[in-house]
Amino acid sequence: MEKIKKSVWQQIDENEKEKIYAYGEDYKNFLDKAKTEREATSFIIEKAKEKGFIELKEALKNKIKKGDKIYVNNKNKSLALFVIGDDLEEGMNIVGSHIDSPRLDVKQNPLYEDSELAFLKTHYYGGIRKYQWPTIPLAIHGIIINKNNEKFEIAIGEDENDPIFYITDLLPHLSADQNKKPLSEAITAESLNVIVGHSSYGSKEKENPIKKFVLQYLNEKYNMVEEDFAIAELEVVPASKARDVGFDRAMVAGHGQDDRVCSFANLYALLQVENPKITAVGLFVDKEEIGSVGNTSMNSAFFENALAEILANQKNYSDLLLRRSIANSKVLSADVIVALDPDFKEVSDDKNAALSGYGVAIAKYTGARGKSGSNDANSEFLREVVNKFNDNNVIWQTSELGKTDQGGGGTIAYILAGKGAEVVDCGTAMLSMHAPYEILSKADAYMTMKAYLAFLK
Repeated sequence: MEKIKKSVWQQIDENEKEKIYAYGEDYKNFLDKAKTEREATSFIIEKAKEKGFIELKEALKNKIKKGDKIYVNNKNKSLALFVIGDDLEEGMNIVGSHIDSPRLDVKQNPLYEDSELAFLKTHYYGGIRKYQWPTIPLAIHGIIINKNNEKFEIAIGEDENDPIFYITDLLPHLSADQNKKPLSEAITAESLNVIVGHSSYGSKEKENPIKKFVLQYLNEKYNMVEEDFAIAELEVVPASKARDVGFDRAMVAGHGQDDRVCSFANLYALLQVENPKITAVGLFVDKEEIGSVGNTSMNSAFFENALAEILANQKNYSDLLLRRSIANSKVLSADVIVALDPDFKEVSDDKNAALSGYGVAIAKYTGARGKSGSNDANSEFLREVVNKFNDNNVIWQTSELGKTDQGGGGTIAYILAGKGAEVVDCGTAMLSMHAPYEILSKADAYMTMKAYLAFLK
C-alpha cells in the first residue's frame, strides 16, 4: 500500500483548521499544568468532575445504571474514568494511556556541597538521553511530607519570578577527552547533579554553609529537615512552557508529550461521551516508562478491582463476570509512535514509518526486532477500528517503531491483550521522543482525539 499522498492540512476545511488550533491551545494548557503524574491526575479529576463524574465510593451508594459517570483515583498517580453502558459483561471500549514521562528523580540522600555550590543528586526515570539534560532551565515538582505529616505540593521554577535549577556541562575548550567518548557515555548518570544553591552570605558555619543555607530555606518554607528527602517525591523537569513551533504555529514543543498527548486526547474524547451502548473507559496509568511495574501501573489490580466493584453493584458478582468483561473488551493502547525524521531517515523504513501531519498512527505491532514484547493485533479487529475511523472522518496512517533490527519499544498493549481483550496501538507520531522538549503536529494531536472519540462512541 502506498503511503497517503495528502497530509491532514491538505484535506481539511477552514472550520476544521480552526478546531485544530483551538484544540492545540487547550492541549498546551494541559502540558503546562500536568508535568508530573500527580499533577495530571489532579487535572483529569477536576475536568471529569466538571462533566458530572463522581468517585466510585459515592457511586456505589446507589445502583449503578447506564449513563453514570464514575472516576477511580488510584493513589493520586493513576486513574480510570467510566461512562456506563448497557451490560458490562459484554465488554468495554477502552482507551488506555499513560501519564508518566521520562525525567530526573531526586535521590533519597541528595543534598551536598562542593566547590562553593550546593547540589541535588538525581536518578533518571525512564529512557532518557543523558547528554540532553545539562544546560537547560529546570524546575522541581513534587510533594514533601514533613515529620508533622504536613504535605506540601511544590512546583518551583515555572513562574517567571521563580528561580530555576541547572546541570552543568564542560566548556568546548576543555572537552577534548569528553569528545572522544561515545554519545551515551559523554554525560554519566552520576553527573546529572542539579545546582540548587551558591551563597553563604552572612553564614557563620564553617562546614557546608551553602548546604545548610538550603536546608534552612527548606525548613522555613516547608518545616522540612534533611531526612525528609528520603520520604519526598521530587521530580526535576524542564522549566519551559509548551510553545508553538514554526511561522505557521502548526506544531507544539513541550515536555512530557510522551504520553500526555494521548492522555489529553483520551480525556477530551471521553468527556464528550454520553449514554453509550458499550461502556466507555479511559485509563490514565503510571510507570509505563519503567516497565508498567508497581501499584499505580497498568499491571496493578486497581482497574480490575474497580471493575469488580461496579459489576458487584449491578449483578450477582462472580470472577467469571470480571473475566468475561475484560475478554470481551476492545482497546486502543494510546501511546505515541516515532515520526519519520528527515535528518535521521536511516533508522526508519520510510515506506512504513508515520509522517508528521498525516493523522493518527495505527501500529499493528510494536516490540523489538522479531516483534519481541509486542501485541500483534489481528485483522478482524483492525478492520473494525479502521471502519470506525473512516465513518467519522478520522484521518489515519499506519506506522511502526523504526527499522526491524534497529531497536524498538513497547506500550501497555500487551497487558490487556494478555487478559483476552482485542488491542491495537494507536496514537500520535512524534519527533525527538523522550527528549526534554519533544515536538509533534497539532493536526496529529487533534486527529488522535477524533480517533478516540469515534472508538469510544
